[in-house]
Amino acid sequence: MHSRVNDIEMERLEKVVHGGRGRWFERRSGMRILDFSASMNPFPPQVEWEIDREALGEYPDDDYEELKGAISRAFNRPAEEITVGNGSIEIIRSFCAAALNPMDEYHVEPHTFGEYAYSAGLRGAVRSPDATRAKVRFICNPNNPTGELTGRRELLGIVDRMGERGGYLFVDEAFIELSDSGQSVSDVSKRGLVVCRSLTKSFAVPGIRFGFGFADEELIQRLESLRLPWTVNAYAEAFAMKAMEHLPELKRSSMYIVEERRWLTERLREMGLVVPPSYANFILVHLPCRADLLQKRLLEQQVLVRDCTSFGLPFAIRIGVRGRAENERLIGAMMECLR
Repeated sequence: MHSRVNDIEMERLEKVVHGGRGRWFERRSGMRILDFSASMNPFPPQVEWEIDREALGEYPDDDYEELKGAISRAFNRPAEEITVGNGSIEIIRSFCAAALNPMDEYHVEPHTFGEYAYSAGLRGAVRSPDATRAKVRFICNPNNPTGELTGRRELLGIVDRMGERGGYLFVDEAFIELSDSGQSVSDVSKRGLVVCRSLTKSFAVPGIRFGFGFADEELIQRLESLRLPWTVNAYAEAFAMKAMEHLPELKRSSMYIVEERRWLTERLREMGLVVPPSYANFILVHLPCRADLLQKRLLEQQVLVRDCTSFGLPFAIRIGVRGRAENERLIGAMMECLR
C-alpha cells in the first residue's frame, strides 16, 4: 500500500522553478535584460583567483582535504564536520537521501524554497503541517522569498526539541551573510543540526556551483558517502578556497544592501504596494494584479523580476536588491507598468 502511495506522489513531483533566467530571456528576445529575479550580492568582494592548469589534467581530490581545511579555518569547524557539493542543492539532496525514508514526515513553511519539498519527495517522504512530529524540519534563514529572519536563539531551541526525538533541523543559510550573520548557527555543533551554506549569493557567482554544509561527524560521513565522486570541479575548488579569505568583507556588502533595500522599500510603498519587512538582499512585493502579467509587462521594459506563483504567491513578485542606478530603473519601469 505504501509503495503504491509513494509511486503516486512521485508522479506528481515537478522540477522546481528558479529565478535568474535573464540570459535565457536575452537569447530569445535579443534585448539586454536587467535581471532582478536572481538575488545576488550587488556589492560582492573582488576575489582574485586563478586555476592551476596542471590541476585540469588530474582528478580532484575526492576527499577535498585542502578545500575543507580552508572552510574549517574560516568557520572554526573541524574538517570532519564539513561536506561539500555542486551547489547547495546537492547538499540538500544528499541530506534527504541520508535522513529520510519513504513515508517519513518532513515540515516546511508554506512559502519557501521549493527544493526542500522536492528533494524530500524524491525520497518518498510526506509533508506534515505539524512541525512537532516531523522527522526533518527545513528552515531557510532568511527565508526565500519572504525575507523573514529566524533568530539564533529560536533555532537552537528548535534543534534541542528535534534532537530529543531523534529528528533533524536543516537550516539553509544561503543568504545569511547578506543579512544578519549574528543569527547564523554555522558555528554550532549539535547532533541533529545541519547547516547548509553557499557562495552563490554572497559572491554573486551562480556559475561556479559550490555549496558546503556542517553537521556532526557521523552524519557528514553518510553525506560524503552519498555524494557522487568529484562533484566539485577544479575551477569551483580554486575559487572557493580563495573566497574563504574574503568572507569578512561581506559585512560591508550587507551594510550597502540595508541602505538600498530601505530605499527600494520606501519607493515601492509610495506606489501603494504592500512590502513586508525583509532582512535579506531581496524584497517580496504584493501586487494588485497577477504576478505573471506584471512580469510580462516589465520584460517589455527590459526588466525581469521573479514571479512568485511557484512559491504559492500568484499575486507577488520577488525583487533582488541591486545598485542605486539599477534600482531607480526598476522603479521607473514598475510605475510605467502599474499605472
